[in-house]
Amino acid sequence: MEECKTMSICTAVAAQGTHVFDIMGYSKHRGMGNDEDSHILSGIFTVGGYDWAIRFYPDGHGSACPNHITVFLELLSNSAKVRASCDLRLVDQCTGLSSSVHKTGPRIFNSDDVSKFAPQFAGFKRRSEIEESAYLRFDRLTIECIITVFKKPHVTQANPVPQIPKIDMPPSDMAENVGRLLEEREGFDVRFIVGGETIEAHRFVLAMRSPVLKAELYGPMREARPGQCITIKDMQPAVFRALLHFIYTDSLPGREDREGDDDTEMARLLLVAADRYAMERLKMICQSILCENLNAETVSTTLALADQHNCVKLKDACLEFIKISNDNVMDAVVATQGFKDLNVTCPSLIAEALEKRRKSCQA
Repeated sequence: MEECKTMSICTAVAAQGTHVFDIMGYSKHRGMGNDEDSHILSGIFTVGGYDWAIRFYPDGHGSACPNHITVFLELLSNSAKVRASCDLRLVDQCTGLSSSVHKTGPRIFNSDDVSKFAPQFAGFKRRSEIEESAYLRFDRLTIECIITVFKKPHVTQANPVPQIPKIDMPPSDMAENVGRLLEEREGFDVRFIVGGETIEAHRFVLAMRSPVLKAELYGPMREARPGQCITIKDMQPAVFRALLHFIYTDSLPGREDREGDDDTEMARLLLVAADRYAMERLKMICQSILCENLNAETVSTTLALADQHNCVKLKDACLEFIKISNDNVMDAVVATQGFKDLNVTCPSLIAEALEKRRKSCQA
């Protein structure tokens, strides 16, 4: 199905202007009073197509904020509603730099009500903070007002989104490249004697994949230096080769690459090897294979193996198989040599399995 994706863009449209209101002879304007008419109005200026002015009350506005001066920005245009923001500032007479005293964020100024003024309070600045600062020099006070008028946003028409060609991510070939090291038989620097056979490998690859092999090859108790051999006891050459194949490729060898065709038996032997060399991923893969191949013939042997090598999930799967088996299957389980061996070597496991089955039948 072809997907159609479009987009439009909203852009803010604004006009900004700055008005500077110089009050010369500041002290001579004192004493005007603090009623509504006791103010000085700046010259009218235009920003964004609207008329504005600054109101300055030398003695403050009203009685709510004594000892303050009051400054208002006023929208003068008749019957106008304007979305705007303002920043009222005082200028340092020594440096010429201004500092913000009050900011009004974007809002509606309505010339027909009190919202035409900003700020909405009279306490603009305490008089002592002005008269004892660099804002007042040579009896001059300078107010700076920056106004931004926001107009209707500009929205583009909906247009198709440009389709950028995708670049497919190639599959990882790291395992293939590392596996080739084993196939090409170059650069081997460690040899193992397994069941009378000599098998070679690369130290750094083995150390990277198994903390046990890393300790044996590079640790203070390392078994062999370059040129020497390490003897692996209690392991078949085919199992060690399958272990190396997994170390180099992160996968099990295919059936055609293995000696024999008993997947279950190879999984058991590899699980023992994985546990021996602390290779947890291989250990979990072997458990998965054994779990998929549970039947009356294999469950007892697999249960013993799971208990011996601390494979909790595999052990639970074996116990569950026994618990839900019907009588005919259970008779077949009991008749296997694996069940008889387990009854001798670990009777507690048999007792646990039969107890779970008994409770299941009673439920």
